[in-house]
Amino acid sequence: MVSARLLVLSLFSVSLVGSQPTQSSQHASSPPHPAGEPSPLSTDNLSFPWSRLRLPRYIIPLHYHLVLHPNLTSLIFTGSVQIQIDVQNNTNWVVLHSKGLQISKATILDQNLTHLSDQVLPVLHNPSHEQIGIFSPRVLSSGHKYFLYIEFGAELAEGFYGFYKSTYKSATGEIRTLASSHFEPTSARMAFPCFDEPSFKANFSVRIRRRPVHISLSNMPVVKTVEVNDGLLEDQFAASVKMSTYLVAFVICDFKSVTATTSSGVQVSIYAAPEKWLQTHYALEVAVKMLDFYEEYFNIRYPLPKQDLIAIPDFQSGAMENWGLTTYRETSLLFDPLMSSVSDKLWVTMVIGHELAHQWFGNLVTMEWWNDIWLNEGFARYMEYISVEATYPDLKVEEYLLYTCFAAVGYDSLNSSRPISSPAENPTQIKEMFDTVSYDKGACVLHMLRHFLTDDVFQSGIVRYLRKYSYRNAHNQDLWDSLANTCSEEDFISGKHCYSSDQAPKNAYLFAGEHLDLTAMMKTWTLQKGIPLVTVTRKGPHLQLRQDRFLRTVLPSDPLWSSLQQGFLWHIPLTYKTDVSSTIHRHLMTSPTDSIDIGEEASWVKLNSDMTGYYVVHYEDGGWDVMTKLLRENHTALSYKDRTHLIHNAFQLVTAGHLPLNKALDLIGYLQRETHTVPLLQGLGYLESFYQIIEKRNELDLTHNLAMYILQFFRAVIDQQTWSDSGSVSERRLRSDILSLACHLDDPLCLERARQHFKDWLQSNGTVNLPTDVAETVYSEGAQDDHGWAALLHTYKISLSGAQKHKILFALTRSRDTNKLQRLLELGLEGKVIRSQDLSTLILMVARNPRGHHLVWNFVKKNWDTLVQKFQLGSFCIRNIIMGTTGQFSSPEELTEVQLFFESIREQASQLRVTQMSLENVQKNVRWVQRNLEPLRNWLRDQMK
Repeated sequence: MVSARLLVLSLFSVSLVGSQPTQSSQHASSPPHPAGEPSPLSTDNLSFPWSRLRLPRYIIPLHYHLVLHPNLTSLIFTGSVQIQIDVQNNTNWVVLHSKGLQISKATILDQNLTHLSDQVLPVLHNPSHEQIGIFSPRVLSSGHKYFLYIEFGAELAEGFYGFYKSTYKSATGEIRTLASSHFEPTSARMAFPCFDEPSFKANFSVRIRRRPVHISLSNMPVVKTVEVNDGLLEDQFAASVKMSTYLVAFVICDFKSVTATTSSGVQVSIYAAPEKWLQTHYALEVAVKMLDFYEEYFNIRYPLPKQDLIAIPDFQSGAMENWGLTTYRETSLLFDPLMSSVSDKLWVTMVIGHELAHQWFGNLVTMEWWNDIWLNEGFARYMEYISVEATYPDLKVEEYLLYTCFAAVGYDSLNSSRPISSPAENPTQIKEMFDTVSYDKGACVLHMLRHFLTDDVFQSGIVRYLRKYSYRNAHNQDLWDSLANTCSEEDFISGKHCYSSDQAPKNAYLFAGEHLDLTAMMKTWTLQKGIPLVTVTRKGPHLQLRQDRFLRTVLPSDPLWSSLQQGFLWHIPLTYKTDVSSTIHRHLMTSPTDSIDIGEEASWVKLNSDMTGYYVVHYEDGGWDVMTKLLRENHTALSYKDRTHLIHNAFQLVTAGHLPLNKALDLIGYLQRETHTVPLLQGLGYLESFYQIIEKRNELDLTHNLAMYILQFFRAVIDQQTWSDSGSVSERRLRSDILSLACHLDDPLCLERARQHFKDWLQSNGTVNLPTDVAETVYSEGAQDDHGWAALLHTYKISLSGAQKHKILFALTRSRDTNKLQRLLELGLEGKVIRSQDLSTLILMVARNPRGHHLVWNFVKKNWDTLVQKFQLGSFCIRNIIMGTTGQFSSPEELTEVQLFFESIREQASQLRVTQMSLENVQKNVRWVQRNLEPLRNWLRDQMK
């Protein structure tokens, strides 16, 4: 009955536009034609006028007047849009974006709102490019402005993009529907016809029709609500500032809110389903603090009168920065003090910090095109750390920046990585740009730059960048120019706050006694892929340095090695420290080899102080033995960040074939004396990752011996843990991770405590609140028998806490019963008990279970088309599913199986970078097992003697 539904849409969309506009009102309502109902112009002999993916540049949108009516009963929406356009070349065609919309009417009007034609204009479609072309029989003249008027309708989308439906269950068990939008990167075109590219910034005046039981939200505040026909209300929102289409947002729901005001008068509100209203208060406190912080840090007022933050029950990503109406997953915004752990609290704080940073980086200043999305996401990721450290110092967020950079190194040390700034044209390629390189590597390169230039210079440079490009679009080069305080001759003459390009060399930053060309340096970090490996050799008073590209998948002895190294060179801001002084020394390395004089008296030297630089360090010719001795005898001579960095680099070098495994294992021998959480968990994390690989293989003795060694080696720290929520953030994180691992390794004491806590919880019918730091561990042990598993699934169904549901879902996937794991996957695919938004997380969780990793791989292969339909090719969910399932494999047979599957979906696989990355990752695992299983076996045997 699709055609009948579409006919209804067409009829309804005409009736939607009731009032006739005047020149002063300029509503998005259809002006009257001169006489009667016009007949449409013929499309005969017309072919689509545009062949490129990117829109022509000769028509510029200035202002959208958008009317929408989403019907939450029939699940359709109808609307009209009137777009003021500026024509810069004579043309008969207007080409813009539209996807999945039923266009019922299109006309073009002049400045006086007079129709250019007395007939309805023909609309041609190019679905492969998601474009429509509207033909005007009269030429649109260069230098003139017109109004393009379109009526349209569609079903509210299934899934997570465009204008889509979401549901939640009320306290009485009633299923309630809401409509929400998510447009980034290329889905505004699913909600209304538009020029859906980031450089086409415009103003938006939005009107939304709704039933009185609902509220509507958009980027700007409501200025007026009027009653229209059939008892509907129409909310009329203030005109927006100039912005890109992907930032437009609207939500129609029945949510409740809490509100406060920032020190500069911005009204901040947190919206959530009525039953979850009590979980909104922490987010409100954070959002107010963050907006105050950013206004001061950027020295630019937040330009809108309000900022709404809303928790959407169905949401694919973590959050979205729509200007003035940021949207979130419930777990990214809601905080339940009784159920949310300290890690949950940190997550909510960081996500809010990220999205509010975007109000400046991304919204106020937007990248010109998606190839530079890192200018949005890298900055927002880095500002998470700066903002949370300033506003919530007790959360110790700086401890997590290391992990962000370690994640980037893991991705960037595969040959299939990409440069930070990379070409991306079609929607799938654009979605793939939202990855570890844009977010994490972008943040780490900015961290390096900040330390390189100093905090004050960095801050004043980005303020200059934000001021200069406000309400505009920018490129990489614009950022480097702002940081180097240079600008064009035109800007210099006009008295802007910068220097002429001729003066730039004179004002170049002095780093380690050398003049710096910032642009040349930063191009080596943003326009070439990969991460450098700096190899250090001590020769008396000299350090000899060599830089190579760091690769974990190709050994130096491989024939491919030299060809993969060709053409790579970075400008590396080296930092180092010796035992002779507390000074952090600096040196800019711009050539393949270099040398530094450190003096004869230094007994050790540590490069990349506090890992402020984005590079891996290898200490050749006994250098690692010196580091091992230092950690064993006086580990506090190095900061906790330096200790963590050494551990990370050593094990990465093992994978890459530069260091024997026993050297890295010897290095972490000092950890029994380590009192800081971060290096302790870093070393423990590598042992745990070895265990997770080995337990999925038929290596029972080795699995047992490694478990026994870990429990024995970390016995003291395990026994120190209490089953409570007491202590600092670091102590609580250590407790959570270490007890989880101890129980996973079948430590009897841990299992006994977990079972007792679960028994008490079960007998109380869930009224006893478990300590949040250990709840996941307790649930996981409780899920091992039928009764406990069923009780947890029941609690999952009725819980109002997203944090608790996440912990229970993980516990359910720890079952050793493959039938239960299969049932979970089926529930996730169905999308009712386990929401579709959580399916990719569920798949990753099951893949970590030794009983589930092959089961879930078969599930993914069988349901591949359904998964792509749910999440869209190129989305982070699809990427996580591929990497999360194949990342558990470590045998040649499993590698072949992955290759065969990708061959069977060749057309889709060829569009994705992640398929190549996953193959490389499995190859890395296979090689690691082949090279390191025996050394690990022998090393453990020696330790257990």
